[in-house]
Amino acid sequence: MDYVVKEFGSYKLHMIKTDKFKTISVKVVFRRPIEKDKITIRNVLSDLFMQSTNKYATKRDLTIKAQDLYACEVSTSNSRLGNYITTTFHLNSLNDKYTEEGNFKEAVKFLCEIIFNPDIKDNKFNKEKIDIVKASCRSALNSLKEDSANYSLVRMFEEFDNEAPCSYRLAGYLDDLDKINESTLYEYYKDMIEQDLVDVFVLGDFNVDDISNIFREVFKVRTLKRVRIPYILDEKNVGKKREFNEKIDNSQSKLSIACCLNGLSEYERNYVLTLYNVILGGGCDSKLFKEVREENSLCYTVYSVPNKLDNVLIIQAGIDKDNYEKTVKLIEKNLDDMRKGKFDEDDISIAREYYLTALEEVLESTDRIIDNYLMMELIGTDTVDRKREMICKVTKNEIIKVAKKVKLDTVFLLEGVKDERD
Repeated sequence: MDYVVKEFGSYKLHMIKTDKFKTISVKVVFRRPIEKDKITIRNVLSDLFMQSTNKYATKRDLTIKAQDLYACEVSTSNSRLGNYITTTFHLNSLNDKYTEEGNFKEAVKFLCEIIFNPDIKDNKFNKEKIDIVKASCRSALNSLKEDSANYSLVRMFEEFDNEAPCSYRLAGYLDDLDKINESTLYEYYKDMIEQDLVDVFVLGDFNVDDISNIFREVFKVRTLKRVRIPYILDEKNVGKKREFNEKIDNSQSKLSIACCLNGLSEYERNYVLTLYNVILGGGCDSKLFKEVREENSLCYTVYSVPNKLDNVLIIQAGIDKDNYEKTVKLIEKNLDDMRKGKFDEDDISIAREYYLTALEEVLESTDRIIDNYLMMELIGTDTVDRKREMICKVTKNEIIKVAKKVKLDTVFLLEGVKDERD
């Protein structure tokens, strides 16, 4: 793949040239340091973009236009990357060689219509459309507990450190939802367009100069300020293990555990920790899966995943509440076994092959390829080729060293109290 970056003053245009796909994919990423009380309004705004614009008055009109452009796909999403919140606009369009000359440019114009010409009159968003989005958002917030695994994770992070961005509910908050109106939303939109950091990623088979000219002509963002803070959250001081419990009307209980990661080097964070996690709880060959689930039948599911930007490793399990103590003790034993080096070279080889296979899967997905380049831009991660090279250098002693930097901090049990016989 050829990778070309052009600086257009107020934003960067990242062009990833490959003939592997019939489509040209675009991601426009707006980002800023996250503020807890602004998450909800950003969610509403993100959803509102796909309701209407000044030119396309209804969602149906937007759909018809997308179909006219050979069924191009446009969507928005919000996410958190460490200390930042991002709003991403996605465009997927057939390459002109499979449609007609100029179709991609028209698709980009359509995307820009959604971003820069929303349904605003007299410095206010359309109230009817806002009410639709707010109703949907309110419903999602009221049903948060229905996804018990996610709710358990949310509550665990709130107990872990309620001041840190990892504890913020990305779905938003009902109190903040009630404060949103046509004017406040317009002011936030204007601030986002003027103040957010912006990067545009384009992936496909194209001429670099042609893409540059298209975006120079139609993408008219003018960022005034560039506020920058580190992406990686501050490390948390580890004390004694803390345990929390909340009851839920469910037959199954959800266990969520946060382990602090302190003192990791960049190499350890990106490579050694990855293999450590795969061996510990990253798949069906992992220690947790074999010992906690298969050998002792203490849970329905169990896995671990590192949140590298948050300096946290998460362990989650679906259990019967009566197995809580045994499950936690066995998880602690597995963490201690990793510190003592109770794994062998075969475990490392299996984990390495798992990682290398996952890298190959990245190259099969336009979204994941772009996300890889996004992380290269934001926090300086390596190319796929470099990752292949570096993962093969990780040794057992390095994994043991990282294992000693993983400290269990917070245990949260979302206790199911519903009898299955009811």
